[in-house]
Amino acid sequence: MNITMRDDTTAVISGVEHFDLTHTFMCGQCFRWYPDDDNTYTGIACGKAVSMRLEGDSLIISNTTLEDVNSIWVDYLDLKRDYSEIKSLYSGDKYVAKAMEFGYGIHILNQDMFECLISFIISTQNQIPRIKKIVAALSEMYGTACTIGDKTLYAFPTLKQLEHLCPEDLSGLKAGYRAGYITDAVRKLLTGEVDLDRVKALPYTEAKAELMKIRGVGPKVADCVLLFSAGKSEAFPVDVWVQRTMRTLYMDDTATNKQIEKKAAEIFGKYAGFAQQYLFYYARENGEF
Repeated sequence: MNITMRDDTTAVISGVEHFDLTHTFMCGQCFRWYPDDDNTYTGIACGKAVSMRLEGDSLIISNTTLEDVNSIWVDYLDLKRDYSEIKSLYSGDKYVAKAMEFGYGIHILNQDMFECLISFIISTQNQIPRIKKIVAALSEMYGTACTIGDKTLYAFPTLKQLEHLCPEDLSGLKAGYRAGYITDAVRKLLTGEVDLDRVKALPYTEAKAELMKIRGVGPKVADCVLLFSAGKSEAFPVDVWVQRTMRTLYMDDTATNKQIEKKAAEIFGKYAGFAQQYLFYYARENGEF
């Protein structure tokens, strides 16, 4: 991997492997990226608005600096990880192998943990288009504006920007009962009852228990946060697609979510979350194996 600047605001990361923008941004792990007609994705993360596109094995990032590429985007996109090593671990599993072939370009993002937490609280019993709409509206209400070309995007609000939030303030979002979950998360983070830095440093099981102190954070939401923003690669979020897939391929129709989590740990080990994302993306896009 080599990073150069094409001009003052356009970076080129060459030698990118096992990576596809659509697979990565549209596999359900994030909600702030939008495709354009020319296979460019424009979005905002870590307080920065950029556009990205692939040209062969080169990733072109516009509206950025060399410093931001090195300090933000390489890590955010998980570009330093050897995905061929992970794929080799599961090549003997015919189901995961098929899913990996289909979603060959999935990378697990390293997102801002606060944004990831609130976003997946919003995702509870919700559809992706509506999740994206609520997250965007919350960002516009409280976040900082960022300009890219003729577009204005809004960074996800910081904890400080939400410190005086109450459920009534969120009535315009049409987030329903989730508004109370959002404000509970903000309150517990502000008081230190839950500390995201501590959660990140804890072993997986303890980190999951800490996150579940927040109202609206069950096992699935906690695992999403731990996998997509805390580097806990063993986290295995179980939603309806993963539940159906695991029951059909590896277990039976009576398997509970807790039993599925245990089975996943046995089968997939420390990179269970990566296997989950391949299986989830394949199942959601194709319906069945």
